[in-house]
Amino acid sequence: MAFDDVIIIGSGIAALTVAERLAMDKNVIIFTKSNKTASNSFQAQGGVAAAVHPDDHWEDHLHDTLIAGCQHSDLENLQMLIQNGSRHLYELTRKGLEFDLNSDGDWNLGREGGHLKRRILHAGGDATGKALITFMLKRVKNKITIVEDEMVIDLIVQDQQCMGVTTKNTAGEVIDHYAGSTILATGGCGEIFSYTSNDSTVTGDGYAMAYRAGVQLTDMEFVQFHPTLLFDGKQALGLVSEAVRGEGAFLVNQDGHLIMDGVHELKDLAPRDIVARAIFNERNAYLNISNVKNFSSRFPTIHKMCVDNGIDVGTNLLPITPGAHFMIGGIKADRLGQTSLGGLYAVGETACTGVHGANRIASNSLLEGIVFGNMTAEAILSQKNRTTKQGSYYVKKRSITMDLPTKETIKRKMMRNVGVVRNEHGLEGMKAWLEQYDFSHIDLSRLSVEKIEVVNMLTTAWLITTSALMRKESRGTHFRSDYPESSGLETREEILRLKEIKLLV
Repeated sequence: MAFDDVIIIGSGIAALTVAERLAMDKNVIIFTKSNKTASNSFQAQGGVAAAVHPDDHWEDHLHDTLIAGCQHSDLENLQMLIQNGSRHLYELTRKGLEFDLNSDGDWNLGREGGHLKRRILHAGGDATGKALITFMLKRVKNKITIVEDEMVIDLIVQDQQCMGVTTKNTAGEVIDHYAGSTILATGGCGEIFSYTSNDSTVTGDGYAMAYRAGVQLTDMEFVQFHPTLLFDGKQALGLVSEAVRGEGAFLVNQDGHLIMDGVHELKDLAPRDIVARAIFNERNAYLNISNVKNFSSRFPTIHKMCVDNGIDVGTNLLPITPGAHFMIGGIKADRLGQTSLGGLYAVGETACTGVHGANRIASNSLLEGIVFGNMTAEAILSQKNRTTKQGSYYVKKRSITMDLPTKETIKRKMMRNVGVVRNEHGLEGMKAWLEQYDFSHIDLSRLSVEKIEVVNMLTTAWLITTSALMRKESRGTHFRSDYPESSGLETREEILRLKEIKLLV
């Protein structure tokens, strides 16, 4: 029986951060269903938020994050994230990671939505994720095992303990792998919506596996839609980073009117949920980049995306639409990554530690992967080695086979009924449609990887839809047109007055 100290599912920043810390003392294996750079982390255009400027302070970063999160954050976990962020970024630079510098040789700090100060570090302009993942892959090279093109399809569970995973490889073989600790770092679920910034592999696999294993999930109704995806009128072409607005770009409609005027005090740099809803209400929306200096060199990835898709940058108007970007809810985990199932950890976007509240502020996601990745690694290193005896381990047996819908059908229905703006009629209809498929009892071992992804998409879509039905209010990314009262549109002053912030100093 093959046994590893640690199995990690996924290859984004959270996964690689854990792997690097564990590699010196543990036998670590990473499984990824595609190639090792197929992740949202690799595609991240935005940077990493941290209070590193002398005129900034971690409490300012924390306050901005709390306000963007609409009074729904776990303050203790959030404070731990913000206070430790700078330390881990300095450590990465000590190891050799290079962030972009300004003409004075200091870190070139940008500003993005929800932040009142410039505190976003970038690497490679608008290719921070690529720079960070490339750097981390070099750090773990020859220290861990990375298995590509092998999909983890289920967790192996016995007596409320996760004993490992079951995988399916390209040859169709189903294989059991056992480990002392198993870490879900599978990312989000953007691919269950028609318009998304996510990598095509991000189909909600971690949430579905956790649900099938009886692991606790939370806040699944909170799905963040990024306001500015490049749009050709039919499909989303890719992300236009919030950093573009941080450098002076602004939103206009087809008549040239300023979309964010009178909507929020921060205008185009308001929290993402507010900007996304404002754009959703327009027939056509554009990002005017006329104020952005040296657009092509400052944002080379976005410029190339425009050119490759026939978007005329010379007009200074980039057509945009909101699209699914980040899953705020997820597998409930504590600050050490521990889930409700012994031996199972969750970290990064697939986990929910409560730090993002009801709406993630810009550039806290890579920070989350780095900080909580280190915390999870420390927790595992502090434990005594778990041993697994050969015996009666099992994956829940399923026997049902059935016809499944196409991915495109799921994506279209979710975008229409569980998207930027929701209501009871659309949610009830979506729930009924999903429940015609008995996705909890399908025999995954008999399905292709493509069909397993469909099952996971159905499962995750149902979790989001039913959670959205239960929350009969509007808060952050979850906006109910039939319950719009708590829309999260309060000013900073109103929120701070409503919620006494007690720092855990």
